Amino acid sequence: NLRDELLEQGGIRVALTRADDRYLSLAERVQIARGLGADLFLSIHADSAGERDSVRGASTYVLSEEANSEAAARFAERENDADVVNGILLSGETDSVNAILVELAQRRTAESSSEFADLIIREGAEAMPFHSDPRRSAALGVLRAPDVPSVLFESGYISNPDEARRLSSAEGQRAF
Repeated sequence: NLRDELLEQGGIRVALTRADDRYLSLAERVQIARGLGADLFLSIHADSAGERDSVRGASTYVLSEEANSEAAARFAERENDADVVNGILLSGETDSVNAILVELAQRRTAESSSEFADLIIREGAEAMPFHSDPRRSAALGVLRAPDVPSVLFESGYISNPDEARRLSSAEGQRAF
């Protein structure tokens, strides 16, 4: 599996938010990454296009700019008593100052997220098919950690029968 491959290559620490099919909320997944002091959070999914079974290809998502300010304000409101974001202690500041500090941290984090998403596309293009528009952004909860670069990787469309076979095959999983 991917975790074992990464550990075998060495030089990095890998932690899974879960190793089974139990449900974790989006907030719990992000909190696990933050709690572990993660340098990167990668959420891996398989997409679905409903009835449109011809849609295919992997894609990456990063947090959209529109979501940054809203997420920053919510995060600062929740965490302003004693949290540290990118080395800055938020306690003792006003809510508006905390929101600005978190937003600045998110901008720096967003740059790292974008670089990693581009790396996935560049390095993965030879191993698996990517969607014609593989680089996307959205206001997804799983991407909202202000201090951990986060990318959602959609490995393909399970609503496409060919992709579903590829994703579930041993060969497709090795390529992944």
